Amino acid sequence: MVMHESHIPEWDIHGVLPPIRPGEKPISSDRSPYRTSVLELCGRFGHTRERRGILRGLAELRKALRSAGLADGFQWIDGSFVEDVEANRGRAPGDIDVVTFVGLGGVERQRQLIAAHPDLFSSQRAKRRYLVDHYFVATDIAFDANQARWVSYWYSMWSHRREDGRWKGFVQLSLSDSDTPALEWLSEQDMTTGSEETSNER
Repeated sequence: MVMHESHIPEWDIHGVLPPIRPGEKPISSDRSPYRTSVLELCGRFGHTRERRGILRGLAELRKALRSAGLADGFQWIDGSFVEDVEANRGRAPGDIDVVTFVGLGGVERQRQLIAAHPDLFSSQRAKRRYLVDHYFVATDIAFDANQARWVSYWYSMWSHRREDGRWKGFVQLSLSDSDTPALEWLSEQDMTTGSEETSNER
């Protein structure tokens, strides 16, 4: 499968995504969160076996969301997964951070969803099952001061690196984007890597 050029900019000298695309004016709309596809996300960040395992977990979570009827929305993708954590901290990422923006319905509907799909609504359970630190923001309620505060909370949390407060960018996926091409690419990469490892062992 041919991987096209990604819409996600390269890491800066600090190993994070720039908050505004390099070369753009400070007021440019070409800035974080960078909209991309699942396939592009994989091509940009799936360069190790550990990372590809996390990306498969993300695809499984997205599949579970659609099965639960939560398909009309988008996701913000962040965490050490979108950083050069291997170079900066000498380790592979352990999971991927995701906030899903989607309509959740009224209180009774939300109770039903939580009861039927607990692994989607508990960040700890989502980490264990999908390797995704997962959260929700409901998009089908009035956009009042409280809702604005929640959106601002996630943007301010994810636009700065926790340990040093460095300004950084993150990416956005549509829930309607098909994961099939990405899963095919991930399988191809594992087959290629597996063949190379086998050859090196001989």
